[in-house]
Amino acid sequence: MTLIGQTARVGVCIYAGDMSTMVPFYRDTLGFQTQWDGGDFAELETASGALSLWIYSREEFVKAIEEPYLPPVGINQTFEIALWLPRFADVDTEYERLSKLDVRFPTGEPITYPFGIRNFYVADPEGNLLEIGSMNEF
Repeated sequence: MTLIGQTARVGVCIYAGDMSTMVPFYRDTLGFQTQWDGGDFAELETASGALSLWIYSREEFVKAIEEPYLPPVGINQTFEIALWLPRFADVDTEYERLSKLDVRFPTGEPITYPFGIRNFYVADPEGNLLEIGSMNEF
C-alpha cells in the first residue's frame, strides 16, 4: 500500500479487556506469531507477515483518549478481520482443526456462497469476529 507517497504496512488493532485471554487465543489457537511479554500491548503477525495485528488493553487505551471504559457485550458487530486461505479445501481443514478446540462458530460450518467465497466465522473470547475463507476453489 502507498500512502501519501510512502510505503505503508497495514495493521489492525483489537482493544482487549483481558490480555491474558486474548493473546493466547490469537497465538495458540489461531497460530499468530508474537513476542508478547505479558504487558498491555501485543504485536502479532501472520506467517506471511502481510498483516500486523495488535492487541492493546482497552482499559489503558481509554485512558489515552480520556473516555470511560465500556466493555463490549456479546458479538462485536462493528468490524471483522478476514483471514484468507489459498483454497476452499484449506478453509475446511482449518474448520476441522478449530472444531476440536474450544472455539465459537457464530454461523456454523463453512458455506460456499454463489459469489465465489467459501468461509466460516470464529468469535474470539471477547466476541470479535474473524472470517476465515478463500476465493479459490482449486
